[in-house]
Amino acid sequence: MLTEQQQQLANIKVERLVLKKHKQTLYAPGEIKANGYASYVVSPRVDSIVVKRHALLGQHVNKGDSLVTLFSGEVASQQTEFRLAEAEWQRVTKMTAGTVSEKQILTAKAEYEVAYSRLVAFGLSKQAIVQTLTISPEKLGEYTLFAQTSGAVLTDNFAQGQRVDSGIELMLIADESALWVAAQLSANQDRTISNGSTALLEVNGNRYQARVIQEAHTIDEQTRSRTVRLEVKNTQHSLHPGMFADVYFHFETDQEVLAVPENALTRSADGDWQLFVVDDDGGFAAHEVTLGRRFGDYREVLGIKAGLEVVTQGAFFIASQLAKGGFDPHNH
Repeated sequence: MLTEQQQQLANIKVERLVLKKHKQTLYAPGEIKANGYASYVVSPRVDSIVVKRHALLGQHVNKGDSLVTLFSGEVASQQTEFRLAEAEWQRVTKMTAGTVSEKQILTAKAEYEVAYSRLVAFGLSKQAIVQTLTISPEKLGEYTLFAQTSGAVLTDNFAQGQRVDSGIELMLIADESALWVAAQLSANQDRTISNGSTALLEVNGNRYQARVIQEAHTIDEQTRSRTVRLEVKNTQHSLHPGMFADVYFHFETDQEVLAVPENALTRSADGDWQLFVVDDDGGFAAHEVTLGRRFGDYREVLGIKAGLEVVTQGAFFIASQLAKGGFDPHNH
C-alpha cells in the first residue's frame, strides 16, 4: 500500500462516506420587473391634450413633483361651473338672516360641493381647485398631474400636443429600491418552491440575494412554463426592469444521501463510473457506482455503502497509473 508520504506527494485524500443532506440547485431564466406594489400609473381621468411634460424617461421624481400638464375642454367647463357655484355660495352666506331661505342656502352649498367633487374626480389637486377661482380665463382647462410616489419614470407614452383618452397610461413611476424578478420554471419541474425561500441571482456578472414572494400554480400555454416571483433589494440601483437574470434556487435533499466530489469519480476500462475504495490491506480497489443527482460540485452515488473510505482527491492519478500498468494500488 502507499505510505502516507507517497499519498501526500500524489495529493491523494481519503474520506469516509457519510449519509447526509446536500444542497441542490435548480436553475431558471428570469427577468427583472418593476415592483407592482410600489408602482403608480399616471393617467388622465378625462379626455385631454398634452400641453407640456415636466419629467423625462428614466428621471427620478419625488412625490408631489409635476409630471405633465394637460388641457381638457370638459375640465374647463367644470371649472367654470365651480366658479359660478363658489360665487353663489359666497353670496348667500353673506346675506343677512331673513333675506335668504334655508332651501337657497342648502341648494347653493350642494351645488358648490358637487362642482368641487367633480374637479377632484378629474384629478385636480386641492391647490389647483383653489387656484381655479383666480386664474385667467385662457388658463381654464389646464391641469397638472403630479407624482403620487417617489421613483423612476419607467415608461413615457406620449408626445406634447397629443390627444389622449381618459385612462390611458402616460407614465409609469416605480420605486426601484426593491424590484421583482419573474423566474420561468419548466412545466415538467414539479418542485415546490415555498414563499420566503431564497435564491441567488446573477445579472451581468454580479450576484444578488432574492426572496420568493409568489409562485404561480398555472402553466402558461404559450411558453409551457410557470412563473415564480421573487423580490430583490436594489440599494445600489444597479438593477433595472427589463434586465435578464440567471436564477438559482437552493434546496436541501429530503433524505440523507451519499455524495462525493466530482473529481473523485473516474471511468473504468469498460466506461462505467467508479470510485477508489480503501480495502482491508490499506490499498485502493475500484468500485463501480451509479450516478444520481448533482449537488453543486458533488454528485450522488448509488450502489455503495456508507462508512467506506474512498479517494476524494487524487483518483485520476491512481486511475492513470493503473492504465499504464506500472502501478500496483496495493504496492505489491
